Amino acid sequence: MIDPFTALAAVKSAVAAGKEIVNVTKQIGEFFDGVDDLRAAHEKKKNSIFSGSDENAMETFVNLQRAKDAEEELRQIVIATRGFSAWGELQSIRVQARKDRKAKIEAEKKRKQKMAERFIIYGGSIVIVSIMLGITIVIILAKQGRL
Repeated sequence: MIDPFTALAAVKSAVAAGKEIVNVTKQIGEFFDGVDDLRAAHEKKKNSIFSGSDENAMETFVNLQRAKDAEEELRQIVIATRGFSAWGELQSIRVQARKDRKAKIEAEKKRKQKMAERFIIYGGSIVIVSIMLGITIVIILAKQGRL
């Protein structure tokens, strides 16, 4: 998981050093990926039936709150350097990237499911053919008196 706080620190130091916000797009992308990962981890912990530890859920909640604060800080940086419209554009790019990532994950799930189905079909076919061949050989050997 990408640490969003490290990515934000890189963005802040780059902007403080006089770099344009467009020159730190990789770090901004890593920040948003990290925030999304934290959200997913929190939802997973919150909805897990095996997560009996309130400490783990609290930890993910605190990290999520820190990420929200960091996101607000990034928002202020972007608005201060590029204007409010740049933040809106950045959010629409983020939404599209999230949709693309979700589509990629779904495609990978479908590919794995199709692979598992093929394995079951081909493996089952081989087992059935082997059993039928074995039965046929036993019948032939029994008729010849070799059994």
